[in-house]
Amino acid sequence: MATQMFEGRGHAAVYQKYRFAPGKELQQTILGYLQEKRANPAELVVDVGCGSGQGTRFLAEHFKKVVGTDISEAQIQEARDEASMPNVSYLVCPAEELPFEDASVDLLTSFTAAHWFDIEKFMREANRVVKPGGCIVLSTYTVDMSVRYGNCSEKLTKVFRENWDLILKYAHNRIKHVKDDYKEIFEALPFPDKKRVTNIFDKIPMTVADVVGYMESASPYQTFMKNDPEAAKSLLQETEKRMLETMGVSSRETPVEFYVRHVCVLACKGR
Repeated sequence: MATQMFEGRGHAAVYQKYRFAPGKELQQTILGYLQEKRANPAELVVDVGCGSGQGTRFLAEHFKKVVGTDISEAQIQEARDEASMPNVSYLVCPAEELPFEDASVDLLTSFTAAHWFDIEKFMREANRVVKPGGCIVLSTYTVDMSVRYGNCSEKLTKVFRENWDLILKYAHNRIKHVKDDYKEIFEALPFPDKKRVTNIFDKIPMTVADVVGYMESASPYQTFMKNDPEAAKSLLQETEKRMLETMGVSSRETPVEFYVRHVCVLACKGR
């Protein structure tokens, strides 16, 4: 069964507020691959482990019917509460038990979630529901982010990473899949027609407050909070303070550029 890390309503609300949608370069990688592989447009797209729906809403702009699924009721409620296009719906279910008929799904996706699944069971389920000729796209952003602002980008990134590394000490062991660039997940894919792209870079517009909020939304931070609430809160306050000092500004709403590296695993099922 999937590892459940984002269950609480409070965490789901932070996740909705601070998690970003797939960036432009990642979107282009995915859409370019699908264009290359498919003669017909996808009728049904299922976004597994959709969380509060950031990736699901991107897919809705391009496909006829999109269903977001997640094991967390709180996350699905956040997704439903956010304005969506009429072709989007959401379901609560485990990634390893999808309520879709055999060979009924044209495209199965997962954004920054596949590492939480029971990989073996999920791959069996993916093989069951994806149509012949259908595709799977599994992506994640990695933990080596950078923050840029004026001529202090290097110092700013150093401040962010020092504190981010303290949070990552509380990471679940499944983060190993992210750290190895989804290599094991790629190898587990049951379709021989597959590829893994590890060097997709996206610039995400944020503010200082957004960067700190992103840190708060991370599952290791939530574990840190349960273990030592005062130290966890203090770390975020210290991060914000040091970032503002490094930038020479006073407003936490000051814009910065948040650079992320995506890994994307793409596969097509034989016809």
